[in-house]
Formats: sequence, C-alpha cells, structure tokens
Amino acid sequence: MSAVLQPIEAGFEPLMLQHLDAVLRVEHQAYAHPWSRSNFIDSLKSGYEAQLLMADATLLGYFVAMKGVDEVHLLNLTVALDYQHQGWARVMLDALTLWAKGQGAEWLWLEVRLANLRALQVYENQGYRRVGVRKNYYPDAHGQREDAVVMSLRL
Repeated sequence: MSAVLQPIEAGFEPLMLQHLDAVLRVEHQAYAHPWSRSNFIDSLKSGYEAQLLMADATLLGYFVAMKGVDEVHLLNLTVALDYQHQGWARVMLDALTLWAKGQGAEWLWLEVRLANLRALQVYENQGYRRVGVRKNYYPDAHGQREDAVVMSLRL
C-alpha cells in the first residue's frame, strides 16, 4: 500500500533576519557548499527579493533574486529536502516570474551546477534555455572547481 500525500497549503512571506537559522538549516542540508549567514544578510541589506515558501510554520523553500535594469538574476532557490520532488521549485519559479514581470524585467538569469541534472531539468521544463557555461564557477567536494550552466528565460 502506498502512502497518500495530503495536499499542503502554502504561501510566501518575506525572508527576514529572524528566519536565518531555519533557512541555514535547510541550506546546509541541501548543499555541500551552502550559502553562509553573511551571504543572506548581505542579500537582505542590498534589498534583493528574498521570499520564503511556508506551510504554516514549516519552511518548504526559499529564493533570493537580484533586480537589474531590465533583468532579474536568481541567486538562490532551495527546496527543503523533505519537500523535494513535489513541485515546490516550480511554484517558487512561477512566483519569481510574476514578481520579475511586475518589476518590468524582460529576462530572468541564473547559474546552475553542470552536475545538477535535476535542477537543469526543472529549469528547462519552466522554459529556461542554456545560453553558456561559466568555467570553474562553483567549488566542488574535492577542492576543485565545477562549471556552471548559464540559463535565461525571456519574459
């Protein structure tokens, strides 16, 4: 007998300093090279768009994006491990797209690890296209560097 997933009602709220402990727990579970507390603090101080996806008091995920003149650059999008493979990344990407359009952006940009096949598939399914590679962009688990795929979405 397979388990039946109950629908989850979720909503967005601004990421604020008081949320950083919970965000960092998720970040450290999700990545071998997570963002630091100071990365998040600097993003908040800079006024970047930073949103939590919450179900009651449960953190499902979050994203951080930087607005430019006619574009938005996605800096971090993370789904908590217990909620991966349930469509929450798509929900956050849809919210980001709506926000970016409301800001007058014409493009969304992001980088993703070349080896992160699941994320590449999610982005491609959302309409993002591979437009280049940044060589040696990310640190890897062996003290080396890993390439990043640059992707964009025309809004």
